[in-house]
Amino acid sequence: MEKVKASVIGGSGYTGGELLRLLLFHPGVELRQVTSESMAGKFLYKVHPNLRKATQLKFSLVNELEKCDLLFLCMPHGESMKRIDKYKVIADRIIDLSADFRLKDKTDYEFWYGHPHVNPEICSEFVYGIPELHREEMKKASFISSAGCNATVSILAMYPFYKDNIIKNDNTVIEVKVGTSEGGNKFSAASHHPERSGSMRSYMPVQHRHSAEIIQELSFERKINIHFSATSVDMVRGVLATIHLFPQEQISEKDIWKLYRKYYNDEPFIRIVKEKEGIFRYPEPKILIGSNYCDIGFTVDEKTNRIVLIASIDNLMKGAAGQAVQAFNLMSGFDETLGLEFPGFHPI
Repeated sequence: MEKVKASVIGGSGYTGGELLRLLLFHPGVELRQVTSESMAGKFLYKVHPNLRKATQLKFSLVNELEKCDLLFLCMPHGESMKRIDKYKVIADRIIDLSADFRLKDKTDYEFWYGHPHVNPEICSEFVYGIPELHREEMKKASFISSAGCNATVSILAMYPFYKDNIIKNDNTVIEVKVGTSEGGNKFSAASHHPERSGSMRSYMPVQHRHSAEIIQELSFERKINIHFSATSVDMVRGVLATIHLFPQEQISEKDIWKLYRKYYNDEPFIRIVKEKEGIFRYPEPKILIGSNYCDIGFTVDEKTNRIVLIASIDNLMKGAAGQAVQAFNLMSGFDETLGLEFPGFHPI
């Protein structure tokens, strides 16, 4: 296997650390350089202690980057768009894990992010980063924009229903409960232990930015509307989405089974989880830690004809680094599951 020479810009955060863990043990990757302006010259394991003995690489400055085959961008939102032309000189292929190139419409970007996009003409060059939706495009792509974690779990759970035009488009309600790592490694008053420990904080009851990705990817017949809320809970990793769908016609659980099998039967990282007994009858974030799976469960309220979907991912894996590596595999001609086979822990 010929290895891809890859470098990472912005490798000192949680997403960057998870990406480094995956790339260092990926048989098709030669990790060349990892940048951090604040940690330049220090070993990677000074920030990511789980990488002790895994590598002797040190952080570099961005201006020290050498030509490579592929760049992963793990910078804060708003930074990639400012320097993308320079990064294209360093690598012919780029996977950006920020939100900068996820939205195709510059008007949508300005509405959801509160400022104009500084490089809107380049957005059309990026493939939106959910492999289950854009696999064939990724195989030919030079640039991929990884999807948001809350958007990923919501889109994957709902995609078959919207694709087959089963749902009343404007009635969908999504509530996600997320771990604290979703907020990144920058501390604040909200992350101070006495304030954070044991809390269940509704931090974005309306106007969450990931709504834009869901609307973009699930608007087939016409532009849809959704009702999305996010709550931060006392766990470090994971996303649990509870989604309320209202079908246009009466639907049964058997119909839903058929629908999911139609779209996801051969998907390596999607599992339909619906058991009749036991404590893991529906998806649970805890057992997905470290894995690239998206678990999806469902039930039907026959009295009101309401579908309830329960879906879960690890926000740092299928919601970020794992999904980026999955896209990388497709882009590079590798088996899609390469380096992502870990099933998660139990118990933990």
